[in-house]
Amino acid sequence: MNFKHIFFDLDNTLWDHRRNAYLTLNDIYLREEIGSLYNLQFEEFHSRYHIINEDLWAKIRDEEIDKEYLRKYRFLNTFRHFGIEDEVLAAKFEKNFLDEIITYNEVVPGARELLTYLSDKGYTLHIITNGFHEVTQRKIDGAQINHFFDVVVCADDVGVRKPNPKIFDHALKLAGAEKAESILIGDDWIADVKGAQNFGMDVIFFDALNEKPQEEGLKVVDGLAEIQKFL
Repeated sequence: MNFKHIFFDLDNTLWDHRRNAYLTLNDIYLREEIGSLYNLQFEEFHSRYHIINEDLWAKIRDEEIDKEYLRKYRFLNTFRHFGIEDEVLAAKFEKNFLDEIITYNEVVPGARELLTYLSDKGYTLHIITNGFHEVTQRKIDGAQINHFFDVVVCADDVGVRKPNPKIFDHALKLAGAEKAESILIGDDWIADVKGAQNFGMDVIFFDALNEKPQEEGLKVVDGLAEIQKFL
């Protein structure tokens, strides 16, 4: 196919959210002296937070909860798991987390090289993200990859999140792109792969977590450098 427009997911496809979140939470954990106050090891705290956060993001994606619910409960439920009932502390973690996560701007290995390669080949690049509006642009700017993208669509601006077809339709209209000349690259099986497929748009699945899906004809890569074989 002759693709012209490439739409990227942002978190964990280009911007290394898992790594940047880990580093940010460690900073806040140390500053708040959670280890000494509650006899709680950071790895235990982070592991439980990660499980809770991933579950809440799945519920947001599936339109079972809203953004405000996630922001209220992801740290509150983490602390509650360890018998710590402190809404003030949880709210402080949430505020500081969003404020400080863009202090770290590590990208997924190969991201800059891929963006440069695709840009040099003449593709028009865009972003469709389910991330929060208040940090999305700061992530892109902080990672110094803003210049690669023509259109950046954040779910908060549309009012729906991937896999809802409305966000894909909105993004293509803003980009002036047709489905047949567009492809999405993302790491979330439901939001990105199924979302794009149900919308009728081609997709490359970045299998960052080694899920190894078995679907005939699906374009799958384990690392971003492999995308060059498709584009």
